Amino acid sequence: MAPLPTGIRFLVSFSRDQWYRAFTFILTFLLYASFHLSRKPISIVKGELHRYCASAIEGELRFNSQSQKASDTPPHQLPGNETDCGWAPFDQDNYQQLLGALDYSFLCAYAIGMYLSGIIGERLPIRYYLTFGMLASGAFTALFGLGYFYNIHSFGFYVVTQIINGLVQTTGWPSVVTCLGNWFGKGRRGLIMGVWNSHTSVGNILGSLIAGYWVSTCWGLSFIVPGAIVAAMGIVCFLFLIEHPKDIACSSSLVAHSKSYENGMHRFRLQKQAFPSEKKSLDPEMQCLLLSDGKQSVHQNHVVVLPADGGSGMAAISFTGALKIPGVVEFSLCLLFAKLVSYTFLFWLPLYITSVDHLDAKKAGELSTLFDVGGIFGGILAGVISDRLKKRASTCGLMLLLAAPTLYVFSTVSKMGLEATIAMLLLSGALVSGPYALITTAVSADLGTHKSLKGNSRALSTVTAIIDGTGSVGAALGPLLAGLISPSGWNNVFYMLMFADACALLFLVRLIHKELSCSGLATGDQVPFKEH
Repeated sequence: MAPLPTGIRFLVSFSRDQWYRAFTFILTFLLYASFHLSRKPISIVKGELHRYCASAIEGELRFNSQSQKASDTPPHQLPGNETDCGWAPFDQDNYQQLLGALDYSFLCAYAIGMYLSGIIGERLPIRYYLTFGMLASGAFTALFGLGYFYNIHSFGFYVVTQIINGLVQTTGWPSVVTCLGNWFGKGRRGLIMGVWNSHTSVGNILGSLIAGYWVSTCWGLSFIVPGAIVAAMGIVCFLFLIEHPKDIACSSSLVAHSKSYENGMHRFRLQKQAFPSEKKSLDPEMQCLLLSDGKQSVHQNHVVVLPADGGSGMAAISFTGALKIPGVVEFSLCLLFAKLVSYTFLFWLPLYITSVDHLDAKKAGELSTLFDVGGIFGGILAGVISDRLKKRASTCGLMLLLAAPTLYVFSTVSKMGLEATIAMLLLSGALVSGPYALITTAVSADLGTHKSLKGNSRALSTVTAIIDGTGSVGAALGPLLAGLISPSGWNNVFYMLMFADACALLFLVRLIHKELSCSGLATGDQVPFKEH
């Protein structure tokens, strides 16, 4: 018998379960990347909605001076209520407040909707819920761009479009995290989700490049094309997304099963009689968050007991029940300030680069993608470090501690030239995005499958929605504050961001102290999960 080719041997070396798991990983990655792809155009188009027209005016004055002609006319008026300074109503002196209001309307709607989205998502099939959200998001993203073709200059039209788009986009995050959580166990969750969470940066980069391609010639297409991509990915979701491995008779995690545990992200069984020796089955990170001193057994008040659902499953967890899970409140408040910083960069970085380096909207959008490139490495690095140290809060705290002075250096160095701006974009992206990525993925999954839930399989979506919803409040405040503060100088915006990083670190102090106090646990007291 002839030996199998190397490529075929490689393909058959993976089991059926591994192929389906890899497929789900890639599919959910692409689905949420398309969501972020559709959020990026507004930040790219800002430079076109209000152009930096001072240079054009100066050039006209210089020409008129040389030809000895008086120049008392305002900027050249273009058809359709558009001037050389942008697209009405964003061509006025209050353009920063108007653009900030667009950001705020989207993000405020997103924050409010997120709290409801997780609760609704747990009670509906994920595939249908996510498909609806992606089709609706594609429609309203494209609708914003249609304002260009139909010559719409009503500020209310753009605000309402942003609000509805913000609401329908809340279907995405709880759905994809829950789906991924169903397929992957705790094993190397930090690394796996750190790599997976790079979809945020990949989506931002693609959104910047796609929107930047048309921004100077036809900015309406900067919205319509991403909207079409999101809608197309919604159809792909409907056709191919597998919500749970049990739907196709696959194992539910990377972790070996045992008689004592049905080990999946949401099927971790703990019997009442096991409580006296439960310390042996807790991993050190969750034990530090769950136990008061890392040594005593679980107190009954720390256990969220949920009624059975038809005798075979668990009832969906309530909002207040999710808040009682140790660590949820602290990480939620930390994410509020971490996401404030991240989304301020997401929505205002291209305009900042345009103002400081005097680049056009297209070049500023392309340069801003370096922040997201740094974010990819930051998210993966945070996951690897937290997996190795078994300390999620301490990892976030360290990166937040380094991020604040880095932002100050960025605000100073970015005015010195393009090379300095590039270096600081990469470094700032890594330190700002690392904690944000870790909390929204691995930490949310850890807490959504916490031991105190006693095996409830329907808590992850609600916990994820609470954490990301609280973070989205900060995401709404950041761009709004940037729009209000930036007229007084960009340095004041960076001071605001540094203060936000300090607040994020403050909310983790208790958890960091608890993690560090548990670092002395004997390895014999832990039963680590084993890969197979």
